[in-house]
Amino acid sequence: MYTDLAFRLDTQPTTEMSDQIIQQLMDTVRQAVVIEPAKLELILAALLAQGHVLLEDVPGMGKTLVAKALARSVHATFKRIQCTPDLLPSDITGSAIYNQREGRFEFAPGPIFANVVLVDEINRASPRTQSSLLESMAEGQVTSDGFTHALAQPFFIIATQNPVEMAGTFPLPEAQLDRFLVALSLGYPGYEDEVMILEREEHDDPLDKLEPAVDLGEILTLQHAARAVDVVRPLKEYIVRVAAATRAHPDAVLGLSPRGGVALQRCAQSLALIRKRTFVTPDDIKSAALAVMPHRLLARDRRTETAREIVTQVLSEVPVPVE
Repeated sequence: MYTDLAFRLDTQPTTEMSDQIIQQLMDTVRQAVVIEPAKLELILAALLAQGHVLLEDVPGMGKTLVAKALARSVHATFKRIQCTPDLLPSDITGSAIYNQREGRFEFAPGPIFANVVLVDEINRASPRTQSSLLESMAEGQVTSDGFTHALAQPFFIIATQNPVEMAGTFPLPEAQLDRFLVALSLGYPGYEDEVMILEREEHDDPLDKLEPAVDLGEILTLQHAARAVDVVRPLKEYIVRVAAATRAHPDAVLGLSPRGGVALQRCAQSLALIRKRTFVTPDDIKSAALAVMPHRLLARDRRTETAREIVTQVLSEVPVPVE
């Protein structure tokens, strides 16, 4: 059932209210999904930071389940887009259809018009179709036939891609990757977690019993609260030094951009809110870094593993503010 914690966007929620809503949301998602707490935190941090998530995993790891569980937990509209090479941009954004009765064209919204959108196997869509997502991810709107249509808020994309089977795929360009606030892998579950998955799936679909925990207005309020989390000047300088170190790293062709630094700060703000604080700590920044930075770097050998190694090395070498 819905929580009774309702408040307006122009009213800053108390810490207790934010904590209760976030806990309700996390507990509800966990009723259907077996996921590491740190990874669930990062996915929720992307939602609260008004960003998007790229999940890079082999099939069967629960990527679709995560998206559906999150949408049901928030009582949000959910749409799934299955990417294929013949998928057209209009299949995502929608197009104008002639209404014979009215004698005019009317815009028919595509599946992108939902609160939570799963873009499955995004790298199987052609570059032209992939590019149709850029405007919606960056600006929360779609332009079709010269008219701009605002998307529902909150708007959250969870895209997936299979990092193993690359035949017939179109790798995402750097500009597209940069639109994702975080990129991570759910990975294989541990022994006890996998047993729990079998128990949950034995008789019923765990999604069938999932009830909404919060409403969309509360998510919008939490997004507002996340932006209000304080980041002191020494931590801003720390983020800039980390970004500069990636640009000077000998194994990097392309380091973290200023927009990447902003993404790191916003993700750290959301993590701080999830961790029941109104201020960011160095640990928040470090927790966010490995999900926010590697996909924004370009290593000389173009390997994701190398980009992660660069980030890990930079975090270990750049001094952390002591005050």
